[in-house]
Amino acid sequence: MEIRISADGDGRVAYLESLSDWLRAESELRGRVALVNSVPQEGELGGVLAALVVAAGSGGTLTVLASALKSWLSRPRGTDVHIVRLESDKAKVEIDARRLDPDAASWLIRKALGESVPGE
Repeated sequence: MEIRISADGDGRVAYLESLSDWLRAESELRGRVALVNSVPQEGELGGVLAALVVAAGSGGTLTVLASALKSWLSRPRGTDVHIVRLESDKAKVEIDARRLDPDAASWLIRKALGESVPGE
């Protein structure tokens, strides 16, 4: 399964680079995280950073990814992450990290990754 993560807001490139570094620090995610550029538009020399892609295999990898995302989103930063989108073959979820409730974020992340979540 491939999980695509994107961000909105003025600092979206920095958000994705920071998240990429954060995820690559997890031993189970090393070698599974890649930054993806957009296709260059007419007049552009190259595409801009568009998303982060995680190749998630087993359920253990998804659990590590969900935990790492929750931790990263909960970190204080100088500016807000407006929207983080997680897309998989199972779901698409958008999270506004400015008003992040850690329990709700954890539930949404697990749901987006196709994991079973309590209360279903």
